[in-house]
Amino acid sequence: MLRPVSLCAVLTAVLLGTGPAAWAAPVPGGEDSRWALDAVNAAAAWKVSKGAGVTVALLGGGQPDAGVPELSGRVERGPDMTGTTFGDDTVRPGDDATALASVIAGSGREGGASGIAPEARVLSLPVVRSRPEGGSVEPEGPAGETQDSPLARGIRYATGRGAKVICLPVPAYAVDRVERDAISFALTRGVVVVAAVGDAGQSPYARQNGTSYWAFPAGYPGVVGVAAVDRKGAKTPGSSDNLSVLVAAPGDRVPVTLAGGRRGAVSGTGVASAIVAGTIALIKAKYPDLPPELVSRALTATSRPHPSAGYDDKVGFGVVDAAAALRKAAELTAYGRAPSVQDDAHFGRGPVSQGPARPGPDPVRLWIYAVAVALGIGGFCAAAVALGRR
Repeated sequence: MLRPVSLCAVLTAVLLGTGPAAWAAPVPGGEDSRWALDAVNAAAAWKVSKGAGVTVALLGGGQPDAGVPELSGRVERGPDMTGTTFGDDTVRPGDDATALASVIAGSGREGGASGIAPEARVLSLPVVRSRPEGGSVEPEGPAGETQDSPLARGIRYATGRGAKVICLPVPAYAVDRVERDAISFALTRGVVVVAAVGDAGQSPYARQNGTSYWAFPAGYPGVVGVAAVDRKGAKTPGSSDNLSVLVAAPGDRVPVTLAGGRRGAVSGTGVASAIVAGTIALIKAKYPDLPPELVSRALTATSRPHPSAGYDDKVGFGVVDAAAALRKAAELTAYGRAPSVQDDAHFGRGPVSQGPARPGPDPVRLWIYAVAVALGIGGFCAAAVALGRR
């Protein structure tokens, strides 16, 4: 039996924003191992799309284990955006990155885990710097100095590499203008950005105020903020609740594959964001030109069940339904095409009225203008002669 990760390590991961909390515990087989897929209606969605041809950029910490059967040939390891490897390409695979990659694009090969988009690909970009043992992390730079960030570099790199979806499972509790600009850069190029809203639902601030601190990038405009729900569709206790939540997805002991091919379960808004990223990959594979705002519309219009008020800050518009979102996306594709209009088209059945005649020159005004010019020239000449005589 695999040993679970220590409680201290789990709390450290959540508080420092280093990734989802993973428990390397065995997961029962059968229907129980597919509950997250069933919760988002994945099987029905696969009849339409499985994410073929779509690359999902996963920006988190570490690299996934590309050697496990379900991820074989589906993972591209990008450069370490934190700048901590310095030419050493031998990066040890991590459980968090492997788990999220398997949720997004696991092929189910050789009995392995199946992801939401089993024919998609994952571009993995480490953007979270791990804490050195026995010391603290050096500050990024002097206070008040605007610098580029690993996350912003990763977003721009993924956009340039042709990723259609960017998954940001690691939240931060600060606004960064450079990162916000990088997200705007991706959105304007048709890339859908998905982010976890954070796991601060049980923080002292949340218990005292009834709401959680906003987490970013989920709080930026245009980003699909994702909360976590349990098997009953209720918000998990740790999931943050605020107006950055757009939709929700399973985030309570979701069955995954860990490094080395081990089976485990992952909880948190990070894995929930990966599920939504895979759902969007299904949409982008079928409708590649659908812009990010309409993809978000397809998700929110079909999420189920809607809260009684239509929206709340705990689960947003509800839990995503991949099959229904695909059907809605098919309807929304018509919004991007303008109907052709004939040049001679007009309302009514009568003859086309002639437009007003172009106005021509006004003879009276022309004569007045000419006389005024002549008088002006004559007056100028008379003044010049008088001054010359003096």
